[in-house]
Amino acid sequence: MTRTASAAYWEPLWADGRGYRPLEGREADLLQHALGSGRGRGALDIGCGDGGLARFLHHRLGYRVTGIDCAPSALAAARRSESGPGPVWRLMDFTADDLGELPEPAYSAVTCRLVYRWVEDKPAFLDRVRRVLAPGGVFWVVAEVAGRREEGDPLKDLAITAGEAEALTAGWSSVRVADIDVLRCYALRP
Repeated sequence: MTRTASAAYWEPLWADGRGYRPLEGREADLLQHALGSGRGRGALDIGCGDGGLARFLHHRLGYRVTGIDCAPSALAAARRSESGPGPVWRLMDFTADDLGELPEPAYSAVTCRLVYRWVEDKPAFLDRVRRVLAPGGVFWVVAEVAGRREEGDPLKDLAITAGEAEALTAGWSSVRVADIDVLRCYALRP
């Protein structure tokens, strides 16, 4: 079985120049409302890809951002898109690597955009997120949810199930959700 959260899966896609849905419009507004001004606080973007979300957090919201991805070509794309001071980019598999390798022990915001669906061991992943999320912080997740696409749509399998969505939101003191077409944005607080 292929580990879809691993570099072996993602690296060829990024190396071939595959692009993914950019952060824009209503989603960017919801993110800004949920996280607020960074005021120099730390943020971690898990599965940062080409770095669009990490740059938004850094340049628009004022967070001190670390963007991590398991695919070297994704990080190369992120670095190419940055001119001047910006996020710190790290090659890391959040699901498997030592969290002590992160530049900070805790982050005020942890983001996971269009990545959660691909995580194989979701309970272990959520435990790791809780370990690096600072008290009072926000875990921002964007995922496609089941039932939003027409039957026969080739992208229908990109969604998380209702059970996975329920497990994602369990155990947080505050859960806020907002829908954008096929996506659901979650702002989760410990």
